[in-house]
Amino acid sequence: RRVLFRSLVTETASIATPEGPRQRISIFLSVFDVHVNRSPIAGVLTGVRYQKGQYLNAMNPASADRNEQNIATVRGEDGIEITFKQIAGLLARRIVFKLREGDTVERGQRVGLIKFGSRVNVLLPAEAQLRVSVGQRVKGGASVLAEMASVVSAASQSTSAKALANESDRGRS
Repeated sequence: RRVLFRSLVTETASIATPEGPRQRISIFLSVFDVHVNRSPIAGVLTGVRYQKGQYLNAMNPASADRNEQNIATVRGEDGIEITFKQIAGLLARRIVFKLREGDTVERGQRVGLIKFGSRVNVLLPAEAQLRVSVGQRVKGGASVLAEMASVVSAASQSTSAKALANESDRGRS
């Protein structure tokens, strides 16, 4: 029997950003998890930014602002933008992300890796309907984090986009 470790949702919060209000989902990956990061939606990378920082324990909410991190934003064909942060932790001392602004990604595509105990924050539009809650375990490329209505145009038929968890667990790498 194979034991699967799943990453843990540690926070959901409404936050203010320079781009406007967003919902943040924070996911902790323990040292037992595989730290492969996956794109939460299909689209084009509209921003990639690396930030040097500290190596606080990734369970500490302050790690989201103070730790070493890579911040990537993906814009889907429907106009929805989702930002995700790869955040290094106490033991995680290396973030791998080789894609660049302008690259196209598929939903669930492997986009990076954080080496050991880390955190991922996913920033969603304020209107997103969260499908996860604090304490829930998620599986990268399989767990739906949220659903969002398309923002292409008011005249077009309403569609729904789903954001996938972007980290993997021991059962998938």
